[in-house]
Amino acid sequence: MNEHRPGATGGGLFVSLRRLIGTALELGQVRLELLGTEIEAQKIRILGGLIWAAFGVMCLFVGVVLLAGCIVFLFGEGYRLQALAVLTLAFLAGGGFAIRHARERLKTPPGAFAASVGELAQDRAALRASVETPPP
Repeated sequence: MNEHRPGATGGGLFVSLRRLIGTALELGQVRLELLGTEIEAQKIRILGGLIWAAFGVMCLFVGVVLLAGCIVFLFGEGYRLQALAVLTLAFLAGGGFAIRHARERLKTPPGAFAASVGELAQDRAALRASVETPPP
């Protein structure tokens, strides 16, 4: 005799399997969307670093050109070498600062993809808990 319990759904194993696959696909979709968001944030961070690097290189180049022009037009024979040294150091320091700032921005932060990793860890913990506790 086949007893029908109230509240039990028909189909048994196949219905459960379909629900499991649907849940797994939904979890996968959410995780992929989160990963896509984090990749977009990394792209923006890298682009910002590259802009700072380009600015640093431009400053170095413009500084050298302006330095030559200033020395030729402003200083007489007696102070050309001192003026050249001061201006060269100033522009090299500015360009070095910009390039160092660009490097710092381009370093991978320690928490890259931390949200995705955290969500996956929560999923694993939930699966472990559901496997370890027997159904009522």
